[in-house]
Amino acid sequence: MSRWLAILPLVAIAALGALFYFFALRHDPHFQPKALVGRAIPDLALPELTDGQPVRLRDAAAQGPIIVNFFASWCAPCEIEHPVLMGLKGRGVRVVGIAYKDAPPNTRALLTRLGNPFAQALVDRDGRAGVEFGVTGVPETYLIARGGQVLAKHTGPLTEADAAALARQAY
Repeated sequence: MSRWLAILPLVAIAALGALFYFFALRHDPHFQPKALVGRAIPDLALPELTDGQPVRLRDAAAQGPIIVNFFASWCAPCEIEHPVLMGLKGRGVRVVGIAYKDAPPNTRALLTRLGNPFAQALVDRDGRAGVEFGVTGVPETYLIARGGQVLAKHTGPLTEADAAALARQAY
C-alpha cells in the first residue's frame, strides 16, 4: 500500500501534464470568444458619468447604430486607442463609453485630460455590465445595430483600420 502512495504524486503530475498538452498546447491563444455577436445586447441601465442618471443601453441603440467601448482610466492600451475614438467622434459616429471598474473621479480626469469622444459616458463600477457583455479585458469595443443587435466585437485597442471597418459596418 505504501508503494501506491509513493506513486500517486507521479500519477497526478502525469495527468496534469496530459491535460496541459491536450488543452493548452492545442488552444489558439488568439481566439477571442464572440458570444454576443448576432444577439441582443444585455438589457442594462448604467449611471451616466456626469449626473448619475440611469441610461438603458437598448434605448441608446434605438436611436441608431452605436459603438460601445469598455475603457478605464487605469488602462494604458485605452489611452493608446483614445485618438482613434476621438476620430470616430469627429466623423459623426456615436460612441458610448463604459468606464469598467473605474472610480468616476478618475474617469472624469482622464476624459478632461485627453478629450471626451463619447456621446454618453456610463459607469460600470462593479463590472456587472462587463460580465453581461463577456468582456475579457479593456479596451473592448462592440458594434451595436439600431435596435440593439451586436454586429461585431473587437478586443484590444482599436487602430484606424479597425475603427474604419466598424464605421463601415454601422453606417
